[in-house]
Amino acid sequence: MPPIRTARNKKAPPEGFDDIEDTLLEFANKLRDAELESNDGKKRHESLWPIYQINHQRSRYVYEMYYEKEAISKELYDWLLKNRYADSALIAKWKKQGYEKLCCLKCIQTKETNFNSTCICRVPREQLKEDHAIECVSCGCRGCASSD
Repeated sequence: MPPIRTARNKKAPPEGFDDIEDTLLEFANKLRDAELESNDGKKRHESLWPIYQINHQRSRYVYEMYYEKEAISKELYDWLLKNRYADSALIAKWKKQGYEKLCCLKCIQTKETNFNSTCICRVPREQLKEDHAIECVSCGCRGCASSD
């Protein structure tokens, strides 16, 4: 969640922030609701899935506004990343070939898996032998391979 502006954080947002502020506030409200949501009946790792998904949506929104639609300035984009309105590491991966649809950074970290490989959601669907839906344990993604 972005830091609250206080007396120490005097720098005002750059020009153009007013245009996207409403959308960012909607994401902040969704994130707050997801944090306060009851975890009854869910597995331990499933309770974090909505938070990962909202973080992904908010970062994708900032990414598209800057790189695809060119609706915000470089100054505003850098300010948004600095103030953690978007995940800068995730956006850096989206700019690389093969990672355009990456859902979260946990899915490409090989250190936390049993066989030192990436997550199952990174495997293209045509290479999977099973016909049932596969969900990522870390974020709930059902497939973020770039070839899907």
